[in-house]
Amino acid sequence: MPLVPFDQLPPFARVWVFASTSPLDADASARLVAEVDRFLVQWQAHGRPLTCGRDWRHERFLTVAVDERDAGASGCSIDGLNRALRGLETALGTSLLGGSHVFYRARDREVHAVPRSEFRALAADGRIGLETPVFDLSVTTLEQWAERFEVPARLSWHARLISSAVGSPG
Repeated sequence: MPLVPFDQLPPFARVWVFASTSPLDADASARLVAEVDRFLVQWQAHGRPLTCGRDWRHERFLTVAVDERDAGASGCSIDGLNRALRGLETALGTSLLGGSHVFYRARDREVHAVPRSEFRALAADGRIGLETPVFDLSVTTLEQWAERFEVPARLSWHARLISSAVGSPG
């Protein structure tokens, strides 16, 4: 079976992180995970099954990883994953593929999604700073995901947004 536990994939596995702009409740989360698993079990590239896994976390973040030693994800196979997720967006009442939001953990420990302009405004108001935990959706390997998916903003590209908002060098 090509779907394997996420933690059994190698550190060099290729990853894609999809983020829900709003948290999903238990029913929506269960539906998302079930539909994604159904897709991943049959996911192929050029007729070859992809060895893959997924992680669902914080009611918002879906990470899909592929071990490309046997077969690599192709443009068409990645498009298929995106189509499957796009098909779920309306049913779940969220966006998973937008990519225009910044995700951070507020002082109340809740995960929030805001447009970049609002993230800058929060920094300018002092409501977030370089120690604010942020989520880096741009990671491309499982090793990067493990090291920097959630880190203080100072350790991520998010630091530039904060620095530009507060007028300090970044």
